[in-house]
Amino acid sequence: GVHRQVLLATLGWFVGYQLVKRAEYMHAKVDRELFEYIRHHPGDFRSATEKKRIGELLEDFHPIR
Repeated sequence: GVHRQVLLATLGWFVGYQLVKRAEYMHAKVDRELFEYIRHHPGDFRSATEKKRIGELLEDFHPIR
């Protein structure tokens, strides 16, 4: 009956909440490790002084016909 639907809906909400909380924790943990690595190795992550334009990144297009 209705009590089973309420029970299963509550159970589904709780399991979903726990899964989302765990996923957010795992993403925060990875972010923290990456930022710590970047902080300890700043030479590996220096930005280029001059930004490239999209035309410099792509190869020239030569049609076949």
